[in-house]
Amino acid sequence: MSIDPTPLDLTADVVVAGGGPAGAWAALTAARAGADVLLLDKGYCGTSGPTASGGTGVWYVQPDPDQREQAMASREALGGHLADRRWAARVLDQTYENMNRLGTEARYPFPVVGGEPHKRGVQGPEYMRRMRSWIRRAGVRILDHSPVLELLTDASGTVAGVRGHRRQHDTEYRVRAGAVVLATGGCAFLSGALGCDVDTGDGALYAAEAGAELSGMEFSNAYGIAPAFSSVTKTAYYNFATFFRADGTRLEGAGSQGGRTVIARELLRAGTVLCSIDQADPEQQAQMRLGQPNFFLPFDRLGIDPFTEKFPVTLLLEGTVRGTGGIRIAGDDCATTVPGLYAAGDAATRELICGGFTGGGSHNSAWAMSSGTWAGRGAARFAASLGATRHRRRLVGAGADGPGAGVDGPDAADPAAAVEVIRAQVHPYDRNYLRHGDRLRPALAELDRVWATLRGSAAARGAEAVRTRQAAAMVAHARWMYTSALARTESRGMARREDFPALDPAQRRRLTVGGLDELWTRPEAADRQAVAS
Repeated sequence: MSIDPTPLDLTADVVVAGGGPAGAWAALTAARAGADVLLLDKGYCGTSGPTASGGTGVWYVQPDPDQREQAMASREALGGHLADRRWAARVLDQTYENMNRLGTEARYPFPVVGGEPHKRGVQGPEYMRRMRSWIRRAGVRILDHSPVLELLTDASGTVAGVRGHRRQHDTEYRVRAGAVVLATGGCAFLSGALGCDVDTGDGALYAAEAGAELSGMEFSNAYGIAPAFSSVTKTAYYNFATFFRADGTRLEGAGSQGGRTVIARELLRAGTVLCSIDQADPEQQAQMRLGQPNFFLPFDRLGIDPFTEKFPVTLLLEGTVRGTGGIRIAGDDCATTVPGLYAAGDAATRELICGGFTGGGSHNSAWAMSSGTWAGRGAARFAASLGATRHRRRLVGAGADGPGAGVDGPDAADPAAAVEVIRAQVHPYDRNYLRHGDRLRPALAELDRVWATLRGSAAARGAEAVRTRQAAAMVAHARWMYTSALARTESRGMARREDFPALDPAQRRRLTVGGLDELWTRPEAADRQAVAS
């Protein structure tokens, strides 16, 4: 195949960065609103990311008042009462509409249960394959293997496009746009969890460089249970499990819900935790195999029956992929605090519907399709309001002085060294999961040092720029996360502190964080926060 090294200079009304469910719904909705839409994916839209890697539940609830009330109330306490009932109701309405459209317009083959289509879950590979086909029919242009490197802004600071790299052509591209939707996913810190290694928090870095704020970053220490020989974190299946020490004695208190701390402590102490999914009856076992076949592939290859035999498990960091922190939402259309910039899916905070706790699938899937729909509609409306001037603005790079994009230092950055610091300071359970101020503060100091090194490096080009910007995004994510964790001097949701184990009623508020070189954090203003009663 011949390679064309000529840089691309493109225009679009709306640019969507990210090709997972949030990005696909944003692109579809913007195109249906009459916008010329360009979707940019780090991988191949329809196959990359955690959703495309397996089955996932969806927070799909019939429009019955009692069912809706129960659905909204079910996780409020777990989330520390930081969710917003109005947003939760909006998501339930939009998810119900989108799932029905998925069946009628995209012809997704929902299984039939009791004579009715069962819409409380999807098979990710089929779902995303159909979403790619659907958005292409809607006229959306797609550039695969084309990660964004930075946002472009006009003289007023309004987001007006993106710059990126085309992997397969080894060349750069620039897109002038009326508005940008960041649907780049969360940050799993290259932990190896299935489908998550494309999720390095890039969008949050780019948003912060443009001046956006983040929220809920202390709720970013999600760890999923996985077999020690697999990357599949299907944590719900462990609700049917019994856990054991290495000597075969039962590990009391260990579990999928409320017992992962016990697993983490035993892994730190002894290095081994065993498990058997021995509480599932034959019908449940069959449903599990049907719902997530890739969970069982490594077991079958190794000749292990997970329903009768013990197998070793570990905890894999999933960060903001299953946590709730992300770019702060400032409007019903998922606008950020920066004009022309919108956020959706795991890149955006999920506190509005989950507070300080969520899990895999369910609320996450519903939030992705709902926030994507609203962001795409809002971005199309904003772009249209600019008229013909939207492609005639003078643009500058929001990350022009940022790590890997700047020209401040004489030496090239070492992204591999930065990743090693991430592995040492963010992955370990006794730093990020079992949090204590005495461990968080030195970890944050080390991350600050690495940030300063990356910040002062020379500009990178091509594939090296992609690696450097990914490393910088992960370091930035970790610094926001630990800064917020230190500011929340209590245990609420998944943000638990060993040195502050109690819930503090005075801290029942969301925390906003921001900055790049100098970080800041503050409680979200009361007029911006509608907390469920």
